[in-house]
Amino acid sequence: MIYEDIICPVCGMACDDIRVELKEGKVITHNACLMGDAKFQELTSDHRIIAPTIDGDVVDWKDAIKRSADILKDARRPLIYMGSETSIEAMKVGIDIADYLGGIVDNNASMCHGPTVLGIQQRGVPSCTIGQMKNRADTVVFWGTNPLESHPCHESKRSIFPMGFFRKRGRNDRKIIVADPRFTNTAKQADLYVKIKPGYDIPLFSAMRAMLRGHELNEFTEEVTGVDVETIKKLMDMLLDSEFIGAFIGLGLASSRGKDKNVYILLELIAELNAYTKCAVIANRGHCNVAGFNQVCTWRTGFPYAVDFSRGYGRYNPGEFSTTDVLARKDVDAMLLCCADLGAHLPRKSVEHMVDMPLTTIDVAPCPSTMLSDVVLPGVIDSMENEGTFYRLDNIPLRARKFVDPPFDFTTSNEDTLKQIFEEIKK
Repeated sequence: MIYEDIICPVCGMACDDIRVELKEGKVITHNACLMGDAKFQELTSDHRIIAPTIDGDVVDWKDAIKRSADILKDARRPLIYMGSETSIEAMKVGIDIADYLGGIVDNNASMCHGPTVLGIQQRGVPSCTIGQMKNRADTVVFWGTNPLESHPCHESKRSIFPMGFFRKRGRNDRKIIVADPRFTNTAKQADLYVKIKPGYDIPLFSAMRAMLRGHELNEFTEEVTGVDVETIKKLMDMLLDSEFIGAFIGLGLASSRGKDKNVYILLELIAELNAYTKCAVIANRGHCNVAGFNQVCTWRTGFPYAVDFSRGYGRYNPGEFSTTDVLARKDVDAMLLCCADLGAHLPRKSVEHMVDMPLTTIDVAPCPSTMLSDVVLPGVIDSMENEGTFYRLDNIPLRARKFVDPPFDFTTSNEDTLKQIFEEIKK
């Protein structure tokens, strides 16, 4: 059986043109990258979690749900962590649980593009869809991002090689600029590679703004930015000669020294560039639905991530209420982890507290987090085994439809699992 137009729930591209063939117990994908294909193979993987466990022992589903609810309701200040490989419908229930219990809710954004969100909050962002980028951009800028490896289908489907309405010849109608401290595989394709001194993005943006305003750069520019004056002039000439600039920014900008201020100053530069040409920017979000959590959390609480409900209303303060920090400071005493493996990615001090406190994990496969968990609940693969809504990296919602049933009948989706826990808490 072949299924068409399936959404891939891996990276922020959320490719919606995947063809999946189920044949003799095997999964064959078309139009998917290696990361996407690996995710689809989870459907028939022999290490798939298909039964709930408590302390490593297989138990009845209702017992596991009750234990999960008890862990959360008995906590003084629980942490609900909603990973990005699930639907916004499930995320909303997780936020509702945190609100009801006076806990904290957070997401991958606090560890990746959180600074980008902060910079956008401070300055506002001139943006567009990646479809507009494909159709209009004659200059594509990758700043602090390496999409050839992080988003394998980015260049082939959306940004560089596809033919657009105004860019009929694809790559031949586009100039590529890559700014990165490392000469990445993406940089090898660039018409202009700008080698930045790590952590000195703001001085370079300031030099570009000075040149845009007609000021001459002095001999100290290269010493400060790591980029010689001639390269900066060539960069500005390419930008100002463009009809439409499509800029993609990555964690190399958001997670280096300056963080949200890097993004803020870049957006200031883009605002000034828009007096001479057209320029739009999109964050290269790494996870499939991390943008979706920021959307649903904002319309549900008023804030995009790291929200604390301990006072009976939502409070937002990244660095105080974000996951890494509350775990390291031992500010929470129980945790519900859905569709993310924090045990493999957080600093040691934070993981040590995950070991010390009660933890429930919802996931599809064994991982370090499931090893630390008191309760493990089988996860459902959204966009394959359940319908749901995902937000692409350009904040466009896509409706995913299921094409196969989960390998168990006690839950139909991660949203359903969370609702069952919530109902047990209310009892």
